[in-house]
Amino acid sequence: MTVGDKIKKIRIFRNMTQKELAERIGLGENGANRIAQYETNYRVPKQELLNEMAKALDVNPENFSNATRMSASDFMITLFWIDEFNPSAINLFSMDTFPGERCNTNDDPTVYYHDTDCWPAKPPIGMWINYGLVNQFLKEWAVRKQELKNGYITKDEYFEWKVNWPRTCDECGKRVAKREWRTHEERLHL
Repeated sequence: MTVGDKIKKIRIFRNMTQKELAERIGLGENGANRIAQYETNYRVPKQELLNEMAKALDVNPENFSNATRMSASDFMITLFWIDEFNPSAINLFSMDTFPGERCNTNDDPTVYYHDTDCWPAKPPIGMWINYGLVNQFLKEWAVRKQELKNGYITKDEYFEWKVNWPRTCDECGKRVAKREWRTHEERLHL
């Protein structure tokens, strides 16, 4: 997905017209046309302008970053955007060993699962990430996806959590997030 795709998605989510976004970032009389050019990838805004758009749209500016520092944050934001444009592409689940079985006791790398309606027709490919910080982030993301599925949070709250992450991160309830993202705190059923 391009920066233009992200600008458009967030602008629409914020119920903002191209003209309103242009006005908020000071593009002047033909600003709506420039926003349209950015959203269709005809033009690419400079980083300073992207930072202004992030402020006007009230999102983490890293959502508009093309550069990668190969960090855990870059990895998570990339996954969030894949999830946004392909909602069924990423499925998160916890893994555990069978009782009494030790890890790595044989050379078979296959992870076995119980075949239920939740799994695709063909066995999925799993990925194990040996990066503690990413694992913590993925754990919280799994909680948010489950909250969405169970109706504890709305699609809008879920999107708000993603586009302002990591400021919305609360380490699965261990701390208070730097930014509130729930519209109805009483909905929380943790």
